[in-house]
Amino acid sequence: MKKVLLFAVLATSLVACAQKSEKLGKSYGPVKVNVEEAISVEEMLKAYEGQTEEMEFTFEGTLIEICSKAGCWVNIDKGNGETFMVRFKDHFTIPPKTSANTEAYLHGVAFWDTVSVEMLQHFAEDAGKSPEEIAKITEPKYELGFTADGITLKK
Repeated sequence: MKKVLLFAVLATSLVACAQKSEKLGKSYGPVKVNVEEAISVEEMLKAYEGQTEEMEFTFEGTLIEICSKAGCWVNIDKGNGETFMVRFKDHFTIPPKTSANTEAYLHGVAFWDTVSVEMLQHFAEDAGKSPEEIAKITEPKYELGFTADGITLKK
């Protein structure tokens, strides 16, 4: 009986791993993302809530917006209608034509950051915002930041 149970658990694990890897697309960045370690974006945000130091995470999320000029950053859906920005370590990039709503696995470091007006305007320009929208950005933002050293897109 124990052998049958052990076999069933092993078979289920292998099928789950195979299903996850079948759905993987291309990877980018200096670190290969271990998708088996990934938690949901909601779990990551909850784990980081109230922290003051940087924390390393591997998480799964939805790319809502991609830098249209170089693919050097993405905005991730927090699951509540809001987003947070992920910048790529050492300026690696993903294809700028990556579709919004693409699912991905990311690995890197979460931190709190004050983003200057100049940088916010730069990001808005990269996102293809109008000059009028860019001109409305007049205050810096203190927000969650994430620097990814690896990303694996889902197919």
